[in-house]
Amino acid sequence: MVDNLREEDPSIFELLYKVGIALSAEKNKDRLVEMILLEAKNLCHADGGTLYIRTDHDELRFAIMRTDSLGISMGGMTGAPITIPPLPLYKNGVPNEANVATCTALRKQSFNVPDAYQAVGFDFSGTKAFDERNHYRSRSILTIPLVNSDDTVIAVIQLLNATDPVTKEVISFRLEHQRIVEALASQAAIALDNQMLLEGQKHLLESFIKMIASSIDAKSPYTGGHCERVPILTEMITQKVCEATEGPFKDFNLTPEEWYELRIAAWMHDCGKVITPTHVMDKATKLETIWDRIDMVKA
Repeated sequence: MVDNLREEDPSIFELLYKVGIALSAEKNKDRLVEMILLEAKNLCHADGGTLYIRTDHDELRFAIMRTDSLGISMGGMTGAPITIPPLPLYKNGVPNEANVATCTALRKQSFNVPDAYQAVGFDFSGTKAFDERNHYRSRSILTIPLVNSDDTVIAVIQLLNATDPVTKEVISFRLEHQRIVEALASQAAIALDNQMLLEGQKHLLESFIKMIASSIDAKSPYTGGHCERVPILTEMITQKVCEATEGPFKDFNLTPEEWYELRIAAWMHDCGKVITPTHVMDKATKLETIWDRIDMVKA
């Protein structure tokens, strides 16, 4: 099998090597899932493809969709939202193995379907309805799970209609190409899992900082809501500065990482008040310390 691949496509291993390096270096989750799907499509000369992300509610969410012949490009870095509802892995507590994508996630197994309309054991009614609406014909389908180091499926790649690079005819997905995409999926699972872990850590840090800010706001009735308002105003002002097309700020802009740093800094700007004594923070009157010294003046 390896020899056949070398004879027919000697650059495929070099491509897989480059993809592996690119996946490990990518820091943007949306760009990462887009790269995973597009490279899998290219390896198999597939006309279409979908990448599903498994949610905390045991559903497969559509993260990115592509169909070249129909001009469909949604999700990922396109900015076009995917409104299709997620696929449940369980229905009334029963594993949903009628759908090939959910079955792939449940069984942690790849499925290579030569013709969706002739397949036995899977419900392709949704695929047929899509074909009817778009005057399309779905034939060959390949679904591959992305399994992380905890042996948990975190995503599923589904490729549609492999094409012969010479005749451009729709063909079945070759076993050799399936193995190559499975190798890609293995690397992609590690990269995607790392991104999801980092994203989770960021959300945890933000939640912790916001909890501190809420404690500060609750501590002082005189400045209540200040810590919550500052980040909102900071982002509004910065956004207007970034939108400037003339003047000293016309070339000013922030990267996603810099926006994140700005947001964290805005939430943390008053975190020192957590240990500041109440009489220093509040100062309901000009002479107030531990007690109100106006009584000393009166005396």
